[in-house]
Formats: sequence, C-alpha cells, structure tokens
Amino acid sequence: MNNDSSSRITAALRQWISSAAPGARLPSTRQLVAEHQASPVTVQKALQALAAQELIESRPGVGTFVRAVRTARPSDYGWQTAALRSPHSPLPSSSSTMRNVPNDAIWLHSGYPDRELLPERLVRVALARAARGDAALSRPPAAGMPELQQWFARELGQATPVGIAPPTPNDVIVLPGSQSGLSSIFRALVGAGQPMLIESPSYWGAILAAAQTGVRLVPVPTGPDGPDPADVDRAFAETGARAFYIQPNYANPTGTQWAAERAGEILDVARRHGAFLVEDDWAHDFGITSDPLPLATRDDSGHVVYIRSLTKSVSTAIRIAAVIARGPARERILGQRAAESMYVSGLLQAAALDVVTQPGWQTHLRSLRQQLQSRRDLLATSIREYVPPAHIDNLPRGGLNLWVRLPDGTDLPRLARDCEDAGVVIAAGTEWFPAEPAGAFIRLNYSGPNPGAYPEGARVIGESLARQSG
Repeated sequence: MNNDSSSRITAALRQWISSAAPGARLPSTRQLVAEHQASPVTVQKALQALAAQELIESRPGVGTFVRAVRTARPSDYGWQTAALRSPHSPLPSSSSTMRNVPNDAIWLHSGYPDRELLPERLVRVALARAARGDAALSRPPAAGMPELQQWFARELGQATPVGIAPPTPNDVIVLPGSQSGLSSIFRALVGAGQPMLIESPSYWGAILAAAQTGVRLVPVPTGPDGPDPADVDRAFAETGARAFYIQPNYANPTGTQWAAERAGEILDVARRHGAFLVEDDWAHDFGITSDPLPLATRDDSGHVVYIRSLTKSVSTAIRIAAVIARGPARERILGQRAAESMYVSGLLQAAALDVVTQPGWQTHLRSLRQQLQSRRDLLATSIREYVPPAHIDNLPRGGLNLWVRLPDGTDLPRLARDCEDAGVVIAAGTEWFPAEPAGAFIRLNYSGPNPGAYPEGARVIGESLARQSG
C-alpha cells in the first residue's frame, strides 16, 4: 500500500511540475503529508523518485525546487585559437601502444608486460609496508630517497670495470618514470631549437619529448649492431649537436643490442666532439639470451647520462626511474626537475626499493627471462609460419618486442584496421621514425596477455596482408 501511495504522490507531483516554472518551490513535506493523507516516509520516497529522475533538487535548509532545465549549447573555443597561435613544432599524438582495447582482442601492440610477468606478491607486500612507514607521510629530498639513490648507484657501479670510477649516490636523481626524465634532460642538455642526434628508428616517447621541448632531431640510421660510428661522427660534425639519444641494450622498437666494440667506438666519437650520450636503459631487466652492459659503465668523465627505469619490470603503478649524471650536467637536470616536479612520491620510492632489495626479486628476474624467451620464440615462429612475406632481421636477445619488416608498398593503416576488425591489435612502425620511415614495419609485443593466441594473431596478420596483394 505504501508503494501505491508513493506512486500516486509521484504522479501527482510530476503533473504539478510539468506546469510549474523552473525553480518553483514545492510544498513542504508537512503540506504534502496533509494533502495526500500519507506518512512522511511515503512522501520522502516520492520525492526521492523525482530527484532520481532529475525533476527536482533539494537545497538543505531551504526547501525542494523544480529543477531548471539546462539546455546544451555548443561551446565556442575560437578565442583559444588566437591566444595559443600556431605551435612551434607539430606535436605527435600519443602512441597507439597506449590504447586500451577490448579484453577479448589479441594484444600485440602494447608497450607494457602483462600482469602475470610482474612480481605481484612482492609489489603488494612492498606497498603495504611503505604505507605503514614514514614515507607515507613525509616529503623526500628533491633528488630522491638516499637509500634508493644508493641502490641505483651500486647497481651500475657493480658492472663498472676496475680503472673507471663508479658513480656515487650523489650522482643519482630519482624520477617519476623515465618519460618525465627525458623531457628534463633534453631541456637541460640540448635546449629548444638546438639539434640532437637520435637513432632511426627509435623510441616514440623520446621523439615526443623532443617535440614538446622544441629540440630538433637529427636521425642517424641504426643496424643490427648499432649505428655506424662514421655516420655518428659525420652527424656531430655537420650539425654541431652536443647530445645523442641512444638505446644500446634491447632498443625499442628493434630489440637491437649494440656490439661491445661498436659501443666503445661511439663513445670515443662523443668524447672527440665534447658531446653527451643520453643512454636509455629501459629494458635492463628484460635480458633473454644476453645480459645488458650499460655504456655508462665505460665512462667516468660525464659524457654518458644514464637513465634506468623500474616501471615496466616492477609495476606500471610504481613509476620510478633514475638518471645518473656527473658534473654540472647533473645540476642542470636537477634544476629542470625542480621546475617540473618538486619531488617524487616517497611512498612509491619506498615501495620500489623494497621490491628490488628482496631476495625474491632475483628469483623473479630468472623466471621472467625464461617466460620472455618462450613468448618471443612462439611469436617469431608464428610470424614466420603464417606471414611468409615478413622478415625478422634481428631476433632480439632481450626486450619486449619483435620488429617485423613487411613488403614495400604495404598499406600499414589498412593492415592495422583489417587486423583490428578481426580482433588482433598491432602497432604500425611509422611512429618510431623521427623522419620518414625507411620501410614498412610493424612492432609486435610478445609480453602481452594470452600468449597462447600468438599463432592465431599471426594468422590474422598474414591473411590481412595477403588481401592487399590479392
């Protein structure tokens, strides 16, 4: 009966509201109780139903009113066109690798490892411990927690040969992820309008960071063993550049690991030109059939500015990285960091340090190496079987990606659309080139979810590619 009474009151009030002016005040609850011969609870139910339908609004201490109808009108942002003017340089859009796609799709596009490849138990325990400690409530130093600075310095120092001075904790600046660090480094060491050498192809995030900071990129072609030192020497001489962004270990997207001799020659070139090498060691924890040997271990005179990230290997929710730089370069970078972000979350720093100092961390890395190898081999075998025109020139010895060359003339946007329509998401290789692409490439990530679907994903790619030549 109460429900019937409530519905009756709701209908009566809805009819009253239809002829009332917006903002009109409804009768009080006491008046409605008397008018409809109902209990206060029944009247309140009716009012709640009308509020849920957004017909009325309550103002505490004032009363209940007919809700004003807000008519939508198009917004005019034309004034911003005049205020912003044209950008100094066109900014690339966010990478296709950052897209969220349906769970039932076969993910070959993402740049991050699947959850099952992360040290989940270590991360959860570390976050809980950090939340109970002082880091949850205190502000850390601008350059980072001293204990975490020491860990980064010690890791690089352990690989530094005798005769070269290892880095100290004071050389370390903790970052909220390496992407943020790239912007700071490019501003501090290069500057807007100035040239910087970059491998081609190279990490799309570095290309984006350079565009945002106004740095002018100078592409240097790279091969299975790294760039040709003669090309690097010539580019430095012709452009007057004072920095070269590099990924000597498991480069993104190609998976290339520089030959040791080649790395030494390029370091010598940088020294002759008085230049910096910005070494991005993003995949340090993802060795498969080799171990990474940072170029920074060969330099103690400040030519190599070294970036080491933990984000992909620990957890995407713990965005922690570090830059190791010596001399005035370190102070310039720290000054840029202070302008962009005064400090990095102490909670995340404490959690990251907890994870990488647990005995289970090394056990996890050994297991991860085996899992990545089986995934890499399955995807490479599937591509060779189902996509005969494709070429994998370099089976990566580490990292997360296969760099696949397709026949010249391949319509990459069409291929990506056709594959996605069939439930397979891939990343066209164009966004990894700082200038015009040197061919038709796709980058396939072998650390995503559901590796058992790799053969099916390769079959879809092969069939979509075949339709273009059919």
